Amino acid sequence: MSGRTLETVLKPVARRLASAPWFAKIGPKVVPPLDRALHRISGGRLLLPQLVLPSMVLTTTGSRTGLPRQTPLICMPEDDGSFVIVGSNFGREGHPAWTGNLLRQAKAEVSYRGRTIPVTAELLEGADRDEVWPRLIRVWSVYDTYVERAGRRLRVFRLTPS
Repeated sequence: MSGRTLETVLKPVARRLASAPWFAKIGPKVVPPLDRALHRISGGRLLLPQLVLPSMVLTTTGSRTGLPRQTPLICMPEDDGSFVIVGSNFGREGHPAWTGNLLRQAKAEVSYRGRTIPVTAELLEGADRDEVWPRLIRVWSVYDTYVERAGRRLRVFRLTPS
């Protein structure tokens, strides 16, 4: 089965699974640790969502501990080499910790397709956020479901190579 055919089959299944209310409780406990293990074992080349979505591991500095914190995320790579990411937290009520880390310390690191890239984060608001949101929904339509479920405005960041 070709990669494109596999994506066509798996993406609707992944969308349905990620949209399920029960997944907001179980997903955060299972998916990130599994992704971090796959990423480590594969030397930074493999993440579970990569089968259907562009994905990365973001390393931020913990705002309270000062320690590196790795978070596997869906991303939207841009033509200029930057990435756009969403703080969806699986549609749960609170913002994910990594978004707070980026708000306190904009310098971070991205592992994407086996490459490590230092980046600077910018919280997108206003017209900048409005411009990228429809494109993010085309990448992962579940973000709209997460907004409804979480009852909050999801934080959106642009990560620019530094």
